[in-house]
Amino acid sequence: MPPLIPFEEITHLFTEFEHTAFRLETRRGYASDRQGARFRAFMSGIAPLPEPDHPWNVNVRAKTEQGARFSRVRIIDEPPTDGQRFLMATAAGNVAAGEDIRVLSRSEAVRLGLPDFDLWLFDSHVLVRMHIDDTDTTIGVEVIDDRAEVLAACRARDAAWRVAVPTAEVWAQVRSSV
Repeated sequence: MPPLIPFEEITHLFTEFEHTAFRLETRRGYASDRQGARFRAFMSGIAPLPEPDHPWNVNVRAKTEQGARFSRVRIIDEPPTDGQRFLMATAAGNVAAGEDIRVLSRSEAVRLGLPDFDLWLFDSHVLVRMHIDDTDTTIGVEVIDDRAEVLAACRARDAAWRVAVPTAEVWAQVRSSV
């Protein structure tokens, strides 16, 4: 395994990128979500309220006002896991801040040959590969500037984006079936 750095060491990328920040989410859930009060409330049937003053949303608004773009594709199972349903339920707040969040079925992701790991791609030239353990906890990240790997991530982003569906559309279907 390559040397990993703590996620905190790359947080500056979220404020310093110029044009685009793209996330590919491949997990069935995240430990950080499951440990939070919002997730527990969601599992008890309480819809999560948007958090416009959350630092993430404040930064997204600021960057999008400057003309930058935040986007992500979340891979979901059929049916979605509790963690994936939670992410869809909370996406409206991120979208209201200016983030474009879409979902893609896991079977389609496999068909497209998408990576099986989470990543961030900044300005199409800095790739951050997330390393997440079996408990869904981020154990570190790897910053990759190898042109071939960055290009592969750009191609994966473009392939996923072409067929991914806005989260709100999928969430409306999922919510009505539960």
